[in-house]
Amino acid sequence: MCAALYAAILIPFKIVPLIPGITEFRPANAVPVVCSFLFGPAAAWGAAFGNVIGDFFGGLGPGDLFGFFGNLLYGMVPYKVWEALTDRAPVPRGVPETVGLVAVIGLAALLCATVIGWGLNWLGFQPFKVLASIVVVNNLVVALALGPLLLAVLYPRIERARLLYRDLLGPRPPRSRVQTLVGVSLVVAGTCGAFVAGQLISTGRWLPPWAPWDTVGLQAAVGVGLLPILAIVVVGLALL
Repeated sequence: MCAALYAAILIPFKIVPLIPGITEFRPANAVPVVCSFLFGPAAAWGAAFGNVIGDFFGGLGPGDLFGFFGNLLYGMVPYKVWEALTDRAPVPRGVPETVGLVAVIGLAALLCATVIGWGLNWLGFQPFKVLASIVVVNNLVVALALGPLLLAVLYPRIERARLLYRDLLGPRPPRSRVQTLVGVSLVVAGTCGAFVAGQLISTGRWLPPWAPWDTVGLQAAVGVGLLPILAIVVVGLALL
C-alpha cells in the first residue's frame, strides 16, 4: 500500500523536473514520513520500492540503486528515532511533539538527500553540492508542510483501528538507555557529518585523508570519503 501510494503521487509530477532525468518536484515526499510513523518497517520498504516504480516512468539507470536505499532510509529513520526517544504519539498536539516531528523529519530528509547525492556524484551524474541540496530542500518543504497535518488527521484513526505497526507486530524488545542514546547520537552525527563533508569535498574545500583524490568532479573523493561516515549512520540505526 505504501509503495503504491508513493508511486501513484510520484508519477504525475515527472513532468515537473528540477534536474531533468534525475529528480523532479515531489509532493509525494510526505508519504514515506507519514507512513513511517504509522506502519514502521513496511513504510521503509514501501518508500524504496515505490520510488523504483516511479522511476520506471522517468527511465531506470544505475543511479536508481542509490534512490532505492535513500528512500529506504527516508522511510526508516522517522519511526526508528521517534520510538527510541519517546512513547508519545507522533501528532503535533503541543510544542514538544511539533519540535520533535520537525527534527525527526529534517533528519530523515537530510539522510535521504545525502545518500542520493553521494551515490550519483560517485557515478558522475551530478555533483553532490547541487543534487544533495536540491533533494533536501525538496524533501523538507513537502514533508514539513504536509507531514504533521496528515499525521494529525490519520494517526488517531489508524490507532483506533489498531492498525499501527506495533499493534500488528507487538512491542519491541527493550533496549537500554545507553544503547538508545548511542544509537540516536550516531545517526544524528553521521547524517549531519556526511552532508557537511559531502559539501566540503564536492566544492574542493576539504579532502579526507583516507580519500585524497583530486579528480575531475571529485567523484572518488566524495564516494570513498563519505563511506565511513555513512557507516556510522548504519551502526546507529542497527542499535535502534
